[in-house]
Amino acid sequence: MINTFTKPKRLYQEIGLKLYEELSDSRYSIGDRLPPEREVAERLGVSRAVVREALIMLELMGLVEVRKGSGIYLIKQPEDNTSADGFEASLDKDDVGPFEMMQARQLLESHVAEFAATQATKKDIIKMRDALELEKKNIEVLDNDHAADKRFHLAIAEATQNSVLVDLVENLWERRENSPMWKQLHSHITDQAYRKKWLIDHENILLAIQQKKPDIARMAMWRHLENVKDTLMLLSEHQDPNFDGYLFSTNPVQIS
Repeated sequence: MINTFTKPKRLYQEIGLKLYEELSDSRYSIGDRLPPEREVAERLGVSRAVVREALIMLELMGLVEVRKGSGIYLIKQPEDNTSADGFEASLDKDDVGPFEMMQARQLLESHVAEFAATQATKKDIIKMRDALELEKKNIEVLDNDHAADKRFHLAIAEATQNSVLVDLVENLWERRENSPMWKQLHSHITDQAYRKKWLIDHENILLAIQQKKPDIARMAMWRHLENVKDTLMLLSEHQDPNFDGYLFSTNPVQIS
């Protein structure tokens, strides 16, 4: 068993290490299909989102292959089954899991939208409208550029008139753009129809901010990012189309 490894800093990495150990002890052969994601989640006591992240990490390591509609298959066994040197060498310890990142954004940006609804100026509203117009044009011409999406969310942060909140939101977007995990997740997503749904979400957020309704703005952003999470889970699905619901067992930002 693996015994010479510093404990990973992220939950998906801990689960990934456990799966790595299982691949190392010869219980699987090249070409074998791994157990269903839901089964792994139940056995290890974590959500399917965390298991999905762990499998993405193993995919980046070149150990498994995702076959759409079929499952996850072992294509290469760890070379050394006595240590985690290979695992550690291939691991980007600072890379955040896509769904953990979405959870952070959900908590932060829902409250940013709430505050923006109390602080936004006419100039801020125009910035948000311009971002949505660009987003519409990109969708119409099937342009995969998501710059307008980022521009809209940053415009909301800027509407708070708080530079620290702007920095926090921008940092999360930069981490997403530089994340190998995020890019690998999106490599399995070919259907772009979801962008029209997200545009409607954005329009609802803008309307709430424009009407200066903080509670509605907060919930509109919460629902939007929940929709994003669910869409990413569904479109990157490789086996069972059923998936976990909310990232949290309860919604901490319900409208009172």
